[in-house]
Amino acid sequence: MMEVHELLNFKTICTAKAKAMDGLVTDRELKELMQLDLQQSLQALNNLQALLTRAQAQ
Repeated sequence: MMEVHELLNFKTICTAKAKAMDGLVTDRELKELMQLDLQQSLQALNNLQALLTRAQAQ
């Protein structure tokens, strides 16, 4: 459970950084890649949160 919590913290930081960098990027292809990464990171955060919730309920 501790490792999942660490992953959740790491993905949260990565997501925050991606959101902050979005306004600075002018290259279209890079911006698309960053937006895809942001979407995947948000999905990963949801999955990790669900996993922690299930683990805590047990």
